[in-house]
Amino acid sequence: MNENNQSLAKGPLTGVKVVDLSLLLPGPLCSQHLADMGADVIKIENPRAYDGSRAMFKGPSGSPALFMMLNRNKKAITLNLKRPASKEILFKLLEDADILLEGFRPDGMDKMGIGYDVLKEKFPKLIYCGISGYGTSGKYVDFAGHDLNYLAISGVLHQTGNPPRAAGFQLADVGGGTLTALSAILAALYYREKTGKGQKIDISMTDASLQFLSLYGGIFSASGKTPEPGNDILSGKLPNYNIYQTKEGRYVALGALEDIFFQTFLRCIGKENLTKEIPMNEENFDKLKSILSEYFLSKTYADLEAIFANEDACLSPILSMEEVSKDDHWKERKMVFNANHPKYGEVLQFGSPFHFSETPFSYRMHPPEHGEHTIEILESIGYSKENIELFKKDRVI
Repeated sequence: MNENNQSLAKGPLTGVKVVDLSLLLPGPLCSQHLADMGADVIKIENPRAYDGSRAMFKGPSGSPALFMMLNRNKKAITLNLKRPASKEILFKLLEDADILLEGFRPDGMDKMGIGYDVLKEKFPKLIYCGISGYGTSGKYVDFAGHDLNYLAISGVLHQTGNPPRAAGFQLADVGGGTLTALSAILAALYYREKTGKGQKIDISMTDASLQFLSLYGGIFSASGKTPEPGNDILSGKLPNYNIYQTKEGRYVALGALEDIFFQTFLRCIGKENLTKEIPMNEENFDKLKSILSEYFLSKTYADLEAIFANEDACLSPILSMEEVSKDDHWKERKMVFNANHPKYGEVLQFGSPFHFSETPFSYRMHPPEHGEHTIEILESIGYSKENIELFKKDRVI
């Protein structure tokens, strides 16, 4: 997929302007979703301390692969927010902005003199979204942390097993940070459309992670007992909803939760009478799991292809990242594609998961170089070449 021949259909957020101060993963992925929906996103980085994802996971061409995954369809400007002159520039950018997104610690913006209390006086329609680990209140407000910490405090890690296991991906960052912030921002835009009022959004990745336990919260509420880690109804207890190893040492996911699907699966493997001979009662779960384990250990992926292809068997291969990148399903959905970058050549991209019939996703701009659009943006808000040279001299940009 090439930005030069991609349809530039306008997205549902065309006309919305976002000033993005966030770095690394949760915030930049959120602003990329907004950009994919058509918003004009201006990414601000310190001129001498760029977004750390620019230095991570370099590809063969030198491409900063993680940065490329998170920052398409944006423009980039450098701005040292600790310099007094930067406030004037930021305020000019915010004059017609709809959203400011940041991912500092809760008091980070206040310490720079540009916190929400300052901004709301100047820009009452501004939607200010801050993503932090623990939110702006509570006993953990000043604590440092990462994905693993947020999942630990919210109880999610406890439910992964005994001993607990890391999720293997950034559940709190993306599910708790990116997507929660995105939904809140869209709701705030709708509220402002009705009332004309902006507001502050306080996103805690720990708060949002707690929502992943809604099922187990219901179990706890009903029984008063903590669900057994790694061995409850959807985490390993059921024989028909489990992970099994195959003959060649790979794994499959059996998700035949409803009886109609489990019976279809059992017919596929020639064991249609299994639950008649051994009823699906809790005391028989281990016996049934043992029988299914023995079956799968005798089969390779090639042996299971016909069952994978059965629409109602709910048996899935567990694909690696390489397999996902080559799978026709993801290509047909335009969820995995290569885009042309003017400096790095082809770069892998994950497509937008938001599929609109009237305003489809478009790859409009490559992920920007550090400060690539600084001069263009400063000139667009009224600064002269002389002003810009002075900013450079004073290390503002």
